[in-house]
Amino acid sequence: MVSHLVRTSVMTLLCIASTATTARTPYDGAWSVLIVTERGICDRAYRYGVQIVNGNVVYDGGAVNMSGRVAANGAVRVTVSAGNASANGLGRLSRNTGRGNWIGRSGAELCSGHWEAERRR
Repeated sequence: MVSHLVRTSVMTLLCIASTATTARTPYDGAWSVLIVTERGICDRAYRYGVQIVNGNVVYDGGAVNMSGRVAANGAVRVTVSAGNASANGLGRLSRNTGRGNWIGRSGAELCSGHWEAERRR
């Protein structure tokens, strides 16, 4: 009885561990993202350190809210907001770099530009 319980527990833990491992994506980890304004009067550039965890973009930087998702093929969709400003970004990641475009609003002003990302080591 005890050995059956031990075997069942070990198998359950192995299944949970393998599920957790397969939930990771090739894009998971620390990234540095540069956001550059090309049109509009928004600030010229920002750099953020973000994490990708199981394909979700996570930022714990305080006054800025950032959320998003990286698909299995590397396609990225992100939303950023702070105060009366917000922006949406689209693009693509490879294993170590990425780039895309964004469009947003700061108060009544429209802004747009591009973003670049690189994996942190």
